[in-house]
Amino acid sequence: MSELATAFVRLHARLAPVAFVPEVRLHQADDAVGLWELTEGEFRSDQPPPFWAFAWAGGQALARYVTDHPGLVAGRRVLDLAAGSGLVAIAAARAGATAVRAVEVDPLAVAAVAVNAEANGVHLDTELADILDSDAGDAEVVLAGDVFYSAAMARRMLRFLLTAARAGATVLVGDPDRAFLPRDRFDELAGYEVPVPETLESVRVKRATVWRLRAGLPGTAR
Repeated sequence: MSELATAFVRLHARLAPVAFVPEVRLHQADDAVGLWELTEGEFRSDQPPPFWAFAWAGGQALARYVTDHPGLVAGRRVLDLAAGSGLVAIAAARAGATAVRAVEVDPLAVAAVAVNAEANGVHLDTELADILDSDAGDAEVVLAGDVFYSAAMARRMLRFLLTAARAGATVLVGDPDRAFLPRDRFDELAGYEVPVPETLESVRVKRATVWRLRAGLPGTAR
């Protein structure tokens, strides 16, 4: 399956610079609807397809922030959760992270992360797993883009991220103002106007914010 998945990514997604983070190149799909239909066939998975084939607004914002603030990750161990295309993980590796672990639950996404890492000349430790009922391991920085897209996912994600923060990790998320983001848990670091695929978002630019998670209770400093 891994070789087939890699071939599928290369065939159906074109390598091109990311609109808001042109320092990084990703295999990106030109035809959102067509690729969606293809992933409903032989490459069907339990995951909503195909997050890995597009540079979503939250991930672009987070990758831009990491690129512009390399001291956040330089010399540190990084976990990119729900890595998608690998954009944020690649940005962290380029910024000097000691090690970057990119975790995904979709086999096609894992293949895309590996292909994209190779295209950018960086090494990532890719992992096919759902780790939300576990912990962040030895990660010193946890990054997550576009993960608060449903109520159920938001609950699981927040629990995992709070565990990581309380263990001492710096936790940053990128989010395009989705309703399920628990804003009272976060401090805003930066906001961007991010170019996005109009066929997916119905607009050409979306506002996306980078947030830092507070380990304490809502409304407290910690």
